[in-house]
Amino acid sequence: MKCNLPGRHSLFWKLACLLVAFCLLMIWLSWSWGRYMEQRNQFLSDEARGTLTRYAAEAEQAWQQRQSAGVDDWLQSMHQREKGWVGVIDGDLQSLSNQSLTDKEVERLTFLRGLDWPIHKKGRPWMRIPFPGDSSAGSLVIELPERFLPGQYRVFWRVITNGVIPGLFTLLLCVGLYRLLVVPLNHLREQANAWRADQLNVRLSSRTTIRSDELGELGRAFDHMSERLQSTVALQQQLLRDLSHELRTPLSRLRVASESEQGLELLRERIGREVDGMQRLVEDTLQLAWLDTERTRLPDEAIQIQALWEMLTENACYESGWPDTRLQCTVDASCWVRGHLNTLAQALENILRNAIRHSPEGGMVHLGGQREGKYWHLWLEDQGGGVAESDLERIFLPFTRLDGSRPGDGGFGLGLSIARNAVQRQGGQLWAQNTGIGLRLNMRLLADVSSVSADAFAGKPAPTLTVFEPRNL
Repeated sequence: MKCNLPGRHSLFWKLACLLVAFCLLMIWLSWSWGRYMEQRNQFLSDEARGTLTRYAAEAEQAWQQRQSAGVDDWLQSMHQREKGWVGVIDGDLQSLSNQSLTDKEVERLTFLRGLDWPIHKKGRPWMRIPFPGDSSAGSLVIELPERFLPGQYRVFWRVITNGVIPGLFTLLLCVGLYRLLVVPLNHLREQANAWRADQLNVRLSSRTTIRSDELGELGRAFDHMSERLQSTVALQQQLLRDLSHELRTPLSRLRVASESEQGLELLRERIGREVDGMQRLVEDTLQLAWLDTERTRLPDEAIQIQALWEMLTENACYESGWPDTRLQCTVDASCWVRGHLNTLAQALENILRNAIRHSPEGGMVHLGGQREGKYWHLWLEDQGGGVAESDLERIFLPFTRLDGSRPGDGGFGLGLSIARNAVQRQGGQLWAQNTGIGLRLNMRLLADVSSVSADAFAGKPAPTLTVFEPRNL
């Protein structure tokens, strides 16, 4: 089973670095601080060494001046300064004073310790300090004064070393993990709570979204989901408001017609026309809402634009009464795109009907295109004079009618909205621009990389297109 390593910006590496740094820090602390505390708790301090060395120098001076008598006088003064046994011996462990050593004292002399030796036994050890001037002449032997015993605060420092300091470093590790993991999760929780309170405009802070790890990706996904949810809810609310507004006019006309005294045939014709208009309005509104909310990928196939154009213009000429010479296409047979046939056909049909409706008497509608890398750039131009630059995006909003026509007569203002959503669902783009003569609607669609020839398309069964009823979109 193949195991893929996380990316270099993954949260895994941040956690790994944090934990490795914590472990190395604890190892360093255990080694350096433990060694320092060992020196403090098992070895004599510099003050104790200096004092004991000074005592040895005094004993040496007393021996050099008066021999054993001087040593006796010095030992008498030492008994007044230090509690405990003090003696001066030669290299053969014989006393240099006039007072001889007892057997017990001689036995203790075999367990003497030097100044640099560790002291870890309980009790007060006997220390041997050679004469500073001539170490072979003799040595001072002294029972270590209690004030010089190392490790008087051993329990305290052991608690500090093994408890308090590791606890502080562990607390710092928890703070780092909290800032790394819990803080962004709290931000996500706050945003989810804001959604629950219908505050769909709330977004995460940039500190979360600019992160390059998994939590940053999750934060950006949350913001994207929030934007989608807000736009979807706003669109649905707008559609409901506009739909209720658009339905009032045909309902009012139906009420007026029902109260009039016109003939039955005229009344039936009027009712049928109004009901057809309301049915188209409801169907188009529902389709626009579905295109905006449905995000599953549509099955795609190779589509030849030239063949699709011929099928659409046949119906358009029949409905509008235009001759086919006024609907020109300069896209050659090599133009193949990937898309969902029925959805793309409906989008192109809506654009074509919009161009026909706004073209002047005797005007022309032209479909052109060119290959741009892995995309086909298609455009459809009319000669209707165009729209204001500020309205180039507004014409794609639902229920937008720049010509001021009545609902149903000049369309409901849904055609271009449906067309843009249909094109975007197939990974394409749809935008408008003025040409100086009329309006150009541009489409960018993914090209078919299989490069199927027109002959291959002609040899296949004719593509199945949804039968579009004549509409004024």
